[in-house]
Amino acid sequence: MPEGPSIVILKDLIKALHLGKPEVLEVAGNANFDKDRLLHEKIQDFKSWGKHFLIRFNDFTIRIHFMLFGSYLINEHKKAPLKLGLIFKKDELNFYTCKVDLLEGNVKKHYYWENDVMANEWDSNAAIKKLKEKPQALVCDVLLDQQIFSGVGNIIKNEVLYRTRIHPLTKIENLPPAKLKALVKEARNYSFDFLKWKKENTLSKHWEVYSKKECPLKHKIEKKEIGKTHRQTYFCKKCQKLYAS
Repeated sequence: MPEGPSIVILKDLIKALHLGKPEVLEVAGNANFDKDRLLHEKIQDFKSWGKHFLIRFNDFTIRIHFMLFGSYLINEHKKAPLKLGLIFKKDELNFYTCKVDLLEGNVKKHYYWENDVMANEWDSNAAIKKLKEKPQALVCDVLLDQQIFSGVGNIIKNEVLYRTRIHPLTKIENLPPAKLKALVKEARNYSFDFLKWKKENTLSKHWEVYSKKECPLKHKIEKKEIGKTHRQTYFCKKCQKLYAS
């Protein structure tokens, strides 16, 4: 599943085409909405919010969620069934194996960019406040809560918990204030490191615990599906402290 930084890369790739505000000349694919609504409409902007790619028109927005296996091609095609294809005068965008929705009205009615760890509007104080409202929640779960850390996925979750030396089964109420702040800070910091390494095609070389058998200090890595999310979690019991009441 693409994480927030990967969606930022897609947004930047499309903006690098210098499309301006392109008119949609043709629409293709099996997306389940009235695709004729897009014909001859001009795109106002391309945006990202967490794991969602947003194509903004005057009075509606197309939301694309890549789920587990979604993909896209710019000015290319593949044999897989097309979910949504947009053809402009000189370029085209094609999206596959993803979820596509049409959102009515101003996109700001649907999203708060203060939650997006990659956004300029990111509000760390708001994130800390929301975390304190979930005292019984596990840190491995809250890092994947898109209403707190929009854009954080499983790779970022695992690496942030190792960076902050927090055991994934620690409850929010048991975290010392300094560790709570560190958790929020590193969720954003690591996301931008992820973006940099992804662009360099070196991301996996920087993993410290994700998909590893040993941590950098040569301790054994535990691999378990834990928390309410039941997502695969990699952690080091020696390096990462389980805070308890």
